[in-house]
Amino acid sequence: MPVEIERKFLVQNDNWKNNVVSECQYRQGYISCEKYRTVRVRTACNRGFITIKGMRNGLTRPEYEYEIPFNDAVEMMELFCLKPVIEKVRYKVLHNNNYWEIDVFDKENQGLITAEIEMENETVEIDLPEWIGLDVTDDPRYSNSNLVKNPYVNWGVKAKVI
Repeated sequence: MPVEIERKFLVQNDNWKNNVVSECQYRQGYISCEKYRTVRVRTACNRGFITIKGMRNGLTRPEYEYEIPFNDAVEMMELFCLKPVIEKVRYKVLHNNNYWEIDVFDKENQGLITAEIEMENETVEIDLPEWIGLDVTDDPRYSNSNLVKNPYVNWGVKAKVI
């Protein structure tokens, strides 16, 4: 079974920008945002994807992701997905031979910047870069599926511009 094992952090400064390898515009919507499963449709650059994720157990959860035609993904987001659709730019950043994904959110989630790292197993030691802030892996507010239900702009948090 394919799985996703990842940790998520807030970003505390913009020093990550010195090691950007690539960047891509993402739009993603959720057909289902239930506790035991999420179904997501995403466009990333010029590609479309549909993803089904199960419930997390520790840092691990089942994840099935399949590429679909870009135009189908756009139509599915408009027709079937809960609103608002998540919009962000994802930057791939290299730090000590590990790739981090930095998400800079826009629209209803503007001001939120998170960093994720995928791991081979839950016991891997991670060398945290100095730009990493609070670990929010276990805080459900920061999951993208919850940002659809309760966008960051509704939290009453002043956005930190970095």
